[in-house]
Amino acid sequence: MSGLFPRERREVAPGAVHLPDWLDLSEQRGLLTACRAWARPPAGLRTVRTPGGGEMTARQFGLGWHWTPRGYTRTAVDGDGAPVKPMPKELADLGARAVADAFGSPPGAAYDIALVNYYDDRARMGMHQDRDEQSDEPVVSLSLGDRCVFRFGNPLTRTKPYTDVDLHSGDLFVFGGPARLAFHGVPRVHPGTAPAGLDLRGRLNITLRVSGL
Repeated sequence: MSGLFPRERREVAPGAVHLPDWLDLSEQRGLLTACRAWARPPAGLRTVRTPGGGEMTARQFGLGWHWTPRGYTRTAVDGDGAPVKPMPKELADLGARAVADAFGSPPGAAYDIALVNYYDDRARMGMHQDRDEQSDEPVVSLSLGDRCVFRFGNPLTRTKPYTDVDLHSGDLFVFGGPARLAFHGVPRVHPGTAPAGLDLRGRLNITLRVSGL
């Protein structure tokens, strides 16, 4: 619950569902502890470089598959070159539970990718599509730490129409079906808004995907 009124489940667009407070504080702590271990080398947290020579402000690591702007690999080709860590069963199971809670039925395939982005006070994410997978299973997004503005748009353009969603620590956002290729991004993170009992400065975003590879 946040403020005077509880935040309620919301369909932001057809196929896109926001479930506030989906993870309780204990679950958030456990997931944060696991992410800190997974983020260590080899194939740990790194800065992603864009094809134009720039750098993404949110740092990232992958589990199951390693992502770069050119697609997926099994090694950290733009990092230390080490093999990517395997997809943990607990995350694959979490993805299946998230889809079932969002849409009423489990996904048709097992989740085999986790991309984890860390946002500090200055980090942002431009509008983009998640289109490097060869599966149309829904994308599962989990938030830990600081609140953010999550901008969820449409499949045709990076510009309006879009909806700004206030994501808190523990929130779940799932998008599939007609929303699977919608443009989305993070224009703002609110520093210092993480739950007091979480021990996290900044924001972690765990996105779970089915590769189809």
